Amino acid sequence: RYGSVTMAAQALNVSQPSISVAIDHVEDALGQKIFVRQRGSGVALTSFGRRAVAKARQVLGEADELAALGSRDADVGGELVLGCFEDLAPYFAPALMRAFAERCPAVTVVIGDETFETLGRRLADSAVDLGLTYDLGLPGHFKRVLLHELRPHALLPAGHVLADKHAVSLAELAQHPLITTDQPHSWQHMLDLFLSRGLSPIARATTSSFELQRSMVANGFGYGIANMRPLNAMSPDGKLLVFVPLLGDIRPLTMGIALPNAEHRTLTVQAFIDHCRRFVVEQGVFGTERIVK
Repeated sequence: RYGSVTMAAQALNVSQPSISVAIDHVEDALGQKIFVRQRGSGVALTSFGRRAVAKARQVLGEADELAALGSRDADVGGELVLGCFEDLAPYFAPALMRAFAERCPAVTVVIGDETFETLGRRLADSAVDLGLTYDLGLPGHFKRVLLHELRPHALLPAGHVLADKHAVSLAELAQHPLITTDQPHSWQHMLDLFLSRGLSPIARATTSSFELQRSMVANGFGYGIANMRPLNAMSPDGKLLVFVPLLGDIRPLTMGIALPNAEHRTLTVQAFIDHCRRFVVEQGVFGTERIVK
């Protein structure tokens, strides 16, 4: 989970040598290496280590279920590690986690924000139990639970020539400079929207985050395309933004849950999935056109 023995020791409040000794004991008992030590870049799981960690998480989850059998108050508990795509996390994950904590107080949720690439690796390594993300950039063997469809909007500065329209076409947008983020899967998805219609966008700048993209747009450098529509229509530097729906039959992005192990779900994992489904129905998600049944 932490990528280094030092960080794991700090998180567990134990000494680094204690962690190293424990790893050595487990590797001796199993007869194979679980981790590869990489000088200057922490540790990485071996192929055997990935299988061992996945099985260990399964066994620990089942142990938690066994311990809960005698409890009337809680049949789910323990720790749940959630990886969340970084552009989605701040707009959705905290409220989701708070509601889950009220529903299942015996569960401790540990969340990390991830890129598409790191989330895929951490799911494959069983470093996270679940991933909350869009349907982009993950290998096809991961099980997916669909939650919502999010339709794209043009992100425009106030006063832009297209800002007062009820909806705008990609052909109209293609005449203006485009500001994108540097997430390769997001960029490719957006580019494919134009190319599928024989259009070529005018790329003006690439930013490292959705927040910087919004500020660049608000300051008149170009437009953006966003599927998640924040409730706050202001850029991080306090300027007004306008969100205009895109015209045409444009495939929405799907927000959902990715699971590394489709065959086995602990009660805690299933409880979180059920909670997510209820949450999007009861609370709704801004930027969403309709709920996926």
